[in-house]
Amino acid sequence: MQHTALAIDEFGQRLSDYEQWKTKLTAAIESYQEWYDSQQEGDTDEELKLYELIEELRNDTLTIALVGEFSRGKTELINAIFFSDYHRRLLPSTPGRTTMCTTEILYDEKTDPCIRLLPIESRKSPLTIAELKKTNIHWTTLPLNLDSAEEMAETLQEIVKNKEVTQREARELGLSNVASEGDSDDNSPVEVPVWRHAVINYPHRLLKLGLAVLDTPGLNALGSEPELTLSMLSRAHAILFVLAADTGVTKTDMEVWKNHVCVATNGNPNSRIAALNKIDTLWDDLQNEKEVNGFINRQTEETRRLLEVDRGMVFPVSAQKGLLGKIRKNEELLNKSGLPELESKLSEDIVVHKQNLIRTKIVNEIGSLVSASHELMKNRIATLETELKEIEQMRGKSIDVIDDLAEKLRKQKEIYDKEVQSFQVTRRLLSDQVKKLLKRLSMKRYDQLIAKTRMVMRNSWTTTGLKGGMSTFFGGTFKDLKKVEEQAEEIRSLVEKIYDKFHKDHGLLRIRPEKFSASTFRHKYQSLYREAEAFRNSPSMFVTEQHYVTKKFFITLVSRARIIFQDCNLSALNWAKSILTPIYTQIQEHKTMIDRRLANLEKMRGNHAVLSERVEEIEKEMKGLRAQATLIDDILGNIKHSAQN
Repeated sequence: MQHTALAIDEFGQRLSDYEQWKTKLTAAIESYQEWYDSQQEGDTDEELKLYELIEELRNDTLTIALVGEFSRGKTELINAIFFSDYHRRLLPSTPGRTTMCTTEILYDEKTDPCIRLLPIESRKSPLTIAELKKTNIHWTTLPLNLDSAEEMAETLQEIVKNKEVTQREARELGLSNVASEGDSDDNSPVEVPVWRHAVINYPHRLLKLGLAVLDTPGLNALGSEPELTLSMLSRAHAILFVLAADTGVTKTDMEVWKNHVCVATNGNPNSRIAALNKIDTLWDDLQNEKEVNGFINRQTEETRRLLEVDRGMVFPVSAQKGLLGKIRKNEELLNKSGLPELESKLSEDIVVHKQNLIRTKIVNEIGSLVSASHELMKNRIATLETELKEIEQMRGKSIDVIDDLAEKLRKQKEIYDKEVQSFQVTRRLLSDQVKKLLKRLSMKRYDQLIAKTRMVMRNSWTTTGLKGGMSTFFGGTFKDLKKVEEQAEEIRSLVEKIYDKFHKDHGLLRIRPEKFSASTFRHKYQSLYREAEAFRNSPSMFVTEQHYVTKKFFITLVSRARIIFQDCNLSALNWAKSILTPIYTQIQEHKTMIDRRLANLEKMRGNHAVLSERVEEIEKEMKGLRAQATLIDDILGNIKHSAQN
């Protein structure tokens, strides 16, 4: 019984632990941000990166999408897993009432509880749903009255509303799945959804912890909304594929699985979980429990075999009985529903996977920045130690000896200054090479590639035309990324030679400049290309092949690809800015040290006592730098410790 009680809220507890982990990690990064801001030489780009990482942690969400054919119980499963403490159905899922539009459930504290609804007519717009979200003018917003369960339930009924339009209007909206192709009467009525997309902003405790849930319609809607598969589902951290135990895996279920779930989770099979829902329809008073369980187990195994997934990835459940068990606090019914096992899987695998993604990102991006700060402190301390040692060695020396040393140092400074001037020339040449590299990654150039692809497809919004356009689009992008990596390696090799020369000639720290790799972005493009190919070749595309679907398909494809390219552009820009920063900082500090040594020698010629003041200054400065180095060590330790726990 104790296991069940824990399982009831296991997902919520795991989310709560995850939120606390993020809070500790954010605090550790903020402590470094405060130190970094206190430094007069702080880099604006790095400060912005720290700010963005902190904001990313604060606004992080964990998205779970539910996908399946009509009448599989997706909405009821959402009610049972996430919103049972509402003690009634939050979302409409009564018989005969099917979710007709994609529904996002989340919480944004900056917005009052409401439901935002995008009219079905927006399908005529060339804008994607993501682009339409950026403004309120296209949406209908209805407030949610949290004080009245009845009013709120009535408001949420909007999600499943239909209306009548003519056959012609349905086809213009790209809804050929509801329009009869053989119907000669374009004015005959047909039912279509009132809304295309809904966003529910609701202050539920799990949503406040960063959970977001995506409820999707069935196969026909998925097929006519390319953005769902190519964008929304692909961004989900887990997809829960919902089937019905009484029907098993049907032909249309397999279409949804292969053409949408597998496509969206390409490369990460562990992020797709199957729920064999409605096992309560198999409960039979005329059969004993062993016989019923045997049939459910066989149906589960057959589902696993058809979907080609590992054992433990298919969960037989009854969303309806699980919800009832939670509301009535009936642990026996809840256990029988199979819901606790599914919740455990979601909490253990999905939350942990998301945590690992953030851990890797933070340690990589912040760890290197903090380590660079620590190296800078060490370098400054070493410079002051050298200066201090030289002052002590000069005490009691004759003026002639001091003059000889000063002359040697001036000649050394002349040589160094010439090399610094040479470095400045090389730096300008490198800057020109970087500009060429970034030009190849410019968004203006990329938009020209998009325009060229549109030209290829303009007179042929067909599957054949789409394939030609995709070849132009992806071929051009892959070529650019390959050339960018080649140029970046040439730049890195040249910079490495500069580092080596200053290390050999002047004892500056040897640093191996970071490589720039476009492999991550190339893999994303390859994944997107495979997703696009799978969607283009899906049966739903052939059934609904028309101007609307292929055009939307391309718009969605380009929208997502452009985001990937923009990320690559930003990554290359940051790399180009940072590759010379360490050596430039060292060169400037070394020049400062030489100037100080000359100044010390000049002071020593006139008054040895003045040097005592400089010794005190150095010792005080070194004490402060050592304290800062210790502080940075502690911050780096806190970040790594917070990330690992």
